[in-house]
Amino acid sequence: MKIRILARRARRIKSHAAASLAIALVAGLIGPALVAQPASAAGPIANPAASVNTFIGTKDEGNTFPGASAPFGMAQVSPTGKHFAGWQYDDTTVRGFGHSYLSGAGCWEQGGLLSVLPTTGEVGPGKSFDTSNGRTFDHTRYAATLTHDGEIGTAGYYRTRLTSSGGIDVEATASTRVGVQRYTFPATGNANVFLNTGQANQTLKVKNSSITIVGDRTVVSEIRVQGFCSGKDFEYTTWFATRFDRPFASSGTWNETGGMPGSTAQPSGPGQKGAWVSFDTSENRTVQLSTGLSFTGMAGAIANLVEEGLDDNGTIIPFDAVKDATVAEWNTELRKATTYGGAANDNVTFYTALYHAFLQPITSTDVDGRYRGFDDKNHVADGWTYYQWFSLWDTYRSQNQLLAMLQPERAQDMARSVLTIQQQGGWLPRWAYANYEANVMTGDPASPFLADLWRFGAVQGGVTLGAEDTLSGTAVELDEKLLLAALLENIDTAPPAGSQFAGRSAIADYIAKGYVPTNRWAPKKGMDTDEHHGGSATMEYAVGDCAVSLVAKGLGDNATAVRLASRAGNWKNVWNRAATETGYAGFPRERNADGSWGGATGGFQEGTAWQYQWLAWQDADGLAEAIGGVAQAISRLDKFFDIGGVFADPAGAARGSWVTGALDYNRIEYNPNNEPNLHAAWMYNFYGEPAKASAVNRAAQTLFTNKPNGVTGNDDLGTMSAWYAFSALGMYPSVPGSGDLLLHAPRFPRLDLDIGDTTLTIKADGADGSKLQYIDGVQRHSTKRELHQLGSVEEGRNA
Repeated sequence: MKIRILARRARRIKSHAAASLAIALVAGLIGPALVAQPASAAGPIANPAASVNTFIGTKDEGNTFPGASAPFGMAQVSPTGKHFAGWQYDDTTVRGFGHSYLSGAGCWEQGGLLSVLPTTGEVGPGKSFDTSNGRTFDHTRYAATLTHDGEIGTAGYYRTRLTSSGGIDVEATASTRVGVQRYTFPATGNANVFLNTGQANQTLKVKNSSITIVGDRTVVSEIRVQGFCSGKDFEYTTWFATRFDRPFASSGTWNETGGMPGSTAQPSGPGQKGAWVSFDTSENRTVQLSTGLSFTGMAGAIANLVEEGLDDNGTIIPFDAVKDATVAEWNTELRKATTYGGAANDNVTFYTALYHAFLQPITSTDVDGRYRGFDDKNHVADGWTYYQWFSLWDTYRSQNQLLAMLQPERAQDMARSVLTIQQQGGWLPRWAYANYEANVMTGDPASPFLADLWRFGAVQGGVTLGAEDTLSGTAVELDEKLLLAALLENIDTAPPAGSQFAGRSAIADYIAKGYVPTNRWAPKKGMDTDEHHGGSATMEYAVGDCAVSLVAKGLGDNATAVRLASRAGNWKNVWNRAATETGYAGFPRERNADGSWGGATGGFQEGTAWQYQWLAWQDADGLAEAIGGVAQAISRLDKFFDIGGVFADPAGAARGSWVTGALDYNRIEYNPNNEPNLHAAWMYNFYGEPAKASAVNRAAQTLFTNKPNGVTGNDDLGTMSAWYAFSALGMYPSVPGSGDLLLHAPRFPRLDLDIGDTTLTIKADGADGSKLQYIDGVQRHSTKRELHQLGSVEEGRNA
């Protein structure tokens, strides 16, 4: 298979990311020759939004949500069942349709706030919904049954049918800040909508909530919940303003004692709370509601609803108009990567992966630019968007770079957001959830995350990243030199004891000893701390040191670059040459403070020494030497991937030889379900056998399918989906901060990538995702002007 890489100038300029990306496309790889197939004549997918299947990942701990969202939207409307992530495909009941969800995370606070459910039946003492019995309004009791028959889940639109209550059709869509639902009831005089503020997802703790019925078609509510992933010390509030398209026939509120017909309010407090509104659908069977969300206050929620959910006359924008606009927006975003040819299921799987990668982080600014900062104050982002929900330990490995390539303007604002967190909160985050640091996972993901965004042009010299704060009068102005200052503070020091951030909590020992000593009794500020996983924390720190070294070098700080480049080799300090496993000698191990070695298990977060050993890829030559030479490194990779099994039966090896359980971290094989070794296949490229990287990629791609279990492991805010997208594109980001891309066989005969001011076309005639294929040559085609803009390359270079 010969790959042709073409670049053509677009008519518009979005950002500086394209130049950095294309300069990196210099690695031409060669493997066993492929007998060329005829080029596919199929044109581009005309409506990629319709090719998205939102049910992919809703089974076997993919933890995606099937409901509706706009790209990077604040509002998501999706069903809630008994699973902690919100809903799983096998759930038989729906407790409500919430308005706030994470996509693919593995922890148990996943939203589902303001859970709304349509029902039928009378509400009153002794009636179908007995107001004299408080248990009536527990959503586990009034939950509805559903059927998958006729169910639809595409980009921007969701539909299902509730089979209880005489059958109710539920449709959902969303603009950026407004969730919209349309119910089609049976012909009845007793159609109700329950709005539950006291309950959300299965394990989410609602700390306080309130709800108020305003007039005859509006409900406002406020919900404060416990923090993410054991974040017991952190809480955050979301405000909701809900408008219906017709007046209520009757209404009431409830608490733990029961329902109160005619009541218009439940004050803020803990426990069961909610409201119901009722309609006569004997003739007009449809009811629409639109809900504005905000993290800044009720005024923000109302303003968002008015701007995005109502027309100039204050009337609800019709459901289909919102849906059509959101679907059009999704088509615009998904066309950032256009496929030509390929099997139908391949296109569905690819565009769904892209869709999942474009869901989060979410927009956090209201329509007037206000957002809630990490100092717990409201600020204004003037001319840019503040984002939140940064799962950096996951996303720095693939999703971050995909957004930098295909969403350069948004990536710039995401860099602004993370640096603004540092300015307002006092430190760079690790897992920034809402407006607090969750301290989930270990290592230092902020450094490689920001280094790659800088390399792709998301932080430029002199760029103003914020506007004057309307409350404090301070200004947040950040450029690439201030970026380096923030990175150096983060990697050379630890946050103060009173800070909510953990940062590099073991940095003092790391600098003094060259590694993070394992200390099982070290205190922690959240779910995790580096000292509990000294082996993997050391290797993560070293990757971050390398990334910041590259930033420093690029900004002319050579002394810092040399210092950190040396520290990037600290992985060697946890490499025990005497350790043996399954016939191989030399493995990373955790170390104690006195320098003694730990055992073969422990010290590596969500992984083993076999899986983490490849995280020293910033020093591939040194890693090969530690293993015993390149031949030994290749032999170990072959065992890790069961390469013989991959060549014989790619799908069989992926589902039988590798780690197959979503949460099974304790084996020596390749774990395609989790982040630490996502890059491992491309170690073959460093060691001169890139054909095997192509083979492993094709095998791993079989784990991503057009089925509910079609995402392997937790999707982790689009990380696994972004990995698949890169794998299908035929490239993968190399060492963080380098800007390099490692090539392998693409899955499609042609792909067009909109990378800002340039369209990159990748042609691989005869590409067929159903079989093992390899690259036998790479050619670049470009005009002189484009070569100047993109950087020079060696045409047809082989490695």
